[in-house]
Parts: sequence; structure tokens; C-alpha cells
Amino acid sequence: MRFALFIAGLVALSACGGSGEADRVYAPGLAQRGDTEDQLVVGHRLMAAGQYELALDAFTRAAGDQGFNADTLSALGSANLRLGRLNQAEDLLRRAVEEEPDFAEAWNNLGVILMEQGQTGEAAQIFRRAFATSNGESLVIRDNLRLALAKLDDPGYSDSEDTSDFRLVQRGGGQFLLTREDP
Repeated sequence: MRFALFIAGLVALSACGGSGEADRVYAPGLAQRGDTEDQLVVGHRLMAAGQYELALDAFTRAAGDQGFNADTLSALGSANLRLGRLNQAEDLLRRAVEEEPDFAEAWNNLGVILMEQGQTGEAAQIFRRAFATSNGESLVIRDNLRLALAKLDDPGYSDSEDTSDFRLVQRGGGQFLLTREDP
């Protein structure tokens, strides 16, 4: 009998604890404040971390927020390049430079794609345009132009040298090294 009264007391006390709503665990939802990180910034951080698929997702969200402007097109093109999707990357970067002809970083990244596709002559012209657009201030673009011209002058130019790595750049001075991984 005492045991039954003890159990009844515990049940009664547990009922006094409230409805239990505060004890439930919910999955996180959207930020209700509306404060979110700029998805271009997120994407560039993910690119720097080598997370190209996630960066592509962030750049796609940025394009949804901002529209397809030169920045989002260039970012999408650079992510596609790192994922090996050269044709998609080329189309996106060509659209970016049409949208903003003075976008040196987009011109540079288009040149990198053309080099990857073996179109050295057009790539050298694109790198010249990128270098001129940057007013000769970008060392990365200068190095890419130098490498493209060396390869154009000497078709047997060795890709095995460390100096043959072309670099992607982003607006604001960030850069990403594009290297070949041998299987």
C-alpha cells in the first residue's frame, strides 16, 4: 500500500513540472532576426578551405539573393573550375566579363580556364587584358601572363615546373592556387 501511495505521489509531482514544452529539443530553423552572413563571403571562405562543392552552394545562394551580377557569376565560374567543370566555368566567366568589362579578376580566371583547355593563344590575350585592367598592379595576374607567354613561345614548355601553376583570384585580393594533381 505504501508503495502504491509513493508511486501516485511521484506521478502527481511530475505533473506539476509544467507542460514539458521547454524540455523538448527542436532542430534549428532559419534565423528569425534576418541577420545572415553574405553568401559570397561564405563561399570565398569555403574556397580557401578547399570545400568547392559547399562554396558552389553558397555562391548559388548569393546569386539567388543578389542576382546574376559579375561577382556572383565570377564566383560560380571559379568554383566550377575547381570542380573540373571547365565548360560551365568558361560560360559563367565569359558572362561575368560581359557584365563588367573592367573586372580584372574575372578576366584572369577566364584565362586560367583557357590554359586548362589548351587554348594558350586566347589565354595569353585574356591575361593581357586582365593585366591591363588591373593597371599592372596584380602580381598574380602578371605571373599568369608570364607563364602563358612562355608556354605560347615554347609549346614544349614543361608543366612539371613549380612555376607553371596558374592562380585564380577573387575580387579584393584573395587568391586560389590552381594545381594539377597527378593520378
